[in-house]
Amino acid sequence: MIDLMDVHAGYGRIEVLRGVSLSVPRGTVTALLGPNGAGKSTLVKVLSGQLRATSGHVHLGGVHVNDAAPDELARAGLCTIPEGRAIFPNLTVAENLRLMRGDPAVVYERFPKLKVRHRQLAGSMSGGEQQMLAFSRALISDPAVIVIDELSMGLAPVIVAELYEVVQELAAGGVTMLIVEQFAETASAVADQVVVMAHGEIAAEDDLASVYFGGTT
Repeated sequence: MIDLMDVHAGYGRIEVLRGVSLSVPRGTVTALLGPNGAGKSTLVKVLSGQLRATSGHVHLGGVHVNDAAPDELARAGLCTIPEGRAIFPNLTVAENLRLMRGDPAVVYERFPKLKVRHRQLAGSMSGGEQQMLAFSRALISDPAVIVIDELSMGLAPVIVAELYEVVQELAAGGVTMLIVEQFAETASAVADQVVVMAHGEIAAEDDLASVYFGGTT
């Protein structure tokens, strides 16, 4: 469903992605792991149309999408949940959901806390509740592909477990998932495929023990 072939990308003269090739099969969960500076977020920007690859090929569902804009990719079924959540903090939960143009009942059924807080300003909620709201765009837009950057960063384990339950449910329904993480144990527990990035390249696939992460393997 997602195919990157020898993708290079960066910022000005600084090359960040150095020949990345990655395939995410339809209806599976791929965990993309690696330390800060590995190039994970840059890869997400390329996939979501925010950054153009300088060379290589990006395919979504077999269609070449190197030059597609973010809104075109969204209409094609790609939902991106960026690092930092990208919610509207000065709008209420209900107003945020209204902007997502879907049925909020789907979200409230899965995240009852958001229903309780539907009149609360999103910026005043806890980090976990804000991440639930960010994740709601994946529930409400019925996407074919979901790319999530740093799903569990700064969240309590109980919230992370709840979000990963949703990941498993969506994948079971045929949605293709690429989840960017720093925490190998959390993501690999639900992933069909584990890929590790380092220095802008794919360092390992399905072999966490071979990659060193700041003192742990």
